[in-house]
Formats: sequence, C-alpha cells, structure tokens
Amino acid sequence: QVQLVESGGGLVQAGGSLRLSCAASGRAFSTYVRGWFRQPPGKEREFVAAISWSGDVAHYADSVEGRFTISRDNAKNTVYLQMNSLKPEDTAVYYCAAGRSLATTQELYPYWGQGTQVTVSS
Repeated sequence: QVQLVESGGGLVQAGGSLRLSCAASGRAFSTYVRGWFRQPPGKEREFVAAISWSGDVAHYADSVEGRFTISRDNAKNTVYLQMNSLKPEDTAVYYCAAGRSLATTQELYPYWGQGTQVTVSS
C-alpha cells in the first residue's frame, strides 16, 4: 500500500504563512509528478499547484499564483507547498497527490494523501 501523508496545516491569521509537507513512501516517488489540491468548505476539490518529477516545471492555479510556491526534495520523497499572504478564501482541506504526468486534473493522480486542514482567519 502506497501512502502519502500531509502535515503542516493549522490555523493562521490572514496575511500569514504556512508550509505544508507531504511525505511519500517508496523511492519510485522521486520520479512522480507531485501536486496539491484543496477543497474549501461546501465546494468541490480544486487544483492548486503541481511540480514535475525533476522539479524544473511547476504550474499554479491563478488564485494562488505569486503567493504559493511548490517545491520538492526527492531525496526525502517530500513535496512542499509554501503559502504566503494567506487569505480567508484559502481556507480548505489540502490534499497532496502523485501521478505519472504533469496535470491539473485530479483524475490523473492515482495516489492521494488524507488531507490537512488549513484555516485562515480574518
């Protein structure tokens, strides 16, 4: 059983920062695309960011461009999401995912973590 485990969520004031981490089991994950999705309260899950296996290409949702940065440490099989200038609308459960192709659609990510709650207060 492959597993992805998110950490780093919590409560933060608007304008603050959080860094999410997602550790994956297995050396093979170093060659997988890694992504972040989120599900705000009462809304459907949406794409946030993704990074290629080599770390040289990254995509971001327009809503987070310039505020969030995705990175990865393949030696640790870990992907990060640095979230700066947080807004109340960033409040959501954040999920990390892994797949074989760089994509913004959740259907192309076979592996998912359990999610971590991020709450941004005004």
